[in-house]
Amino acid sequence: MQRALDLAHQALWLTSPNPRVGCVITAADGTVLGEGRTQRAGGPHAEIMALRDAAARGHSVQGATAWVTLEPCAHQGRTGPCCDALAAAGLGRVVSAMTDPNPKVAGQGMARLGAAGVHTETLAPTSDEAMQARELNIGFFSRMERGLPWVRMKMAASLDGQTALQNGQSQWITSAPARTDGHAWRARACAILTGIGTVLEDDPLLNVRGVDAPRQPHLVVVDSRLDMPLNAQLLDTQGTGDQARQIWIYTATTEHLDKRAALTARGVTVIDCPGPSGKVDLGAMLRDLARREINELHVEAGHKLNGSFIREGLVDEFLVYLAPQLLGPGQGLANLPVLTALSDSVKLAFHAVDRIGPDLRLLLRRA
Repeated sequence: MQRALDLAHQALWLTSPNPRVGCVITAADGTVLGEGRTQRAGGPHAEIMALRDAAARGHSVQGATAWVTLEPCAHQGRTGPCCDALAAAGLGRVVSAMTDPNPKVAGQGMARLGAAGVHTETLAPTSDEAMQARELNIGFFSRMERGLPWVRMKMAASLDGQTALQNGQSQWITSAPARTDGHAWRARACAILTGIGTVLEDDPLLNVRGVDAPRQPHLVVVDSRLDMPLNAQLLDTQGTGDQARQIWIYTATTEHLDKRAALTARGVTVIDCPGPSGKVDLGAMLRDLARREINELHVEAGHKLNGSFIREGLVDEFLVYLAPQLLGPGQGLANLPVLTALSDSVKLAFHAVDRIGPDLRLLLRRA
């Protein structure tokens, strides 16, 4: 199972919006007969790749055991049901790290295998392997169980919590290794989100660079008044083909019809999502992104939009890079209200702490 998890990890940047899954097929004596990982959406799943690998090696899988990191699917989607393929191949046993949270599967894959005479086992949810499998697909589980993407907010700051000087200068507070690592986190997301303030101030590309990513995450811009410049660099990052990058602009205004038409002509989707006070309804936006099959949403925004996400309790995970320097007064991590009691603070727990070059990378979740 650990080898299957390693294979699933290799698919971290590849499978969106499908889950990252690995599969290893072994003989009774433990000999590996075949292995594989899920390919990009529309391509073969891990189980099919493992069956093909076994065939290419000249191995029979009759009576063999398949170790798979997520329950084999039981529905016809872009590909056929993997449970039926395993049963047809004559597998004697299938061990799954976790039950698939997709309502179209949710135990049906293992049930159909059992009905076909295949012995099935699912690991305990608290087992180390099951926990690893869930972490690999934390956004997929979030979308299936909550109807929301997993929201990861990335921030880079000095040791005293400043993301920029008072004059706005911020390039670069953290080191090149930290910035490359940040692009790797972008690559695993289904979509990157920013606010119009960041677009107007920095004219960023907000794509993956410096790492060999097989796909570009989609792009989401929160733009309440539809202030998006038609010459913004990010509008030229869509690409072509079946892996083209979608650009979604969420707005709260019905004005600027000419600009809306111009953006639409550029292949941009403008989505009406009005909330209170003329702002975009962030909660409704997240629910809409889940319907668009966004599992992991990577937020890189300014302190105002960061503050709005945090105040509304919409952030699941904080990815914070801290540089070993002090900047003094500047722009903070997030625009949060003044508190009068420590008990009102946003309570977080450290999930992981790592050294990236000279900087620290902190991964935090709500306590």
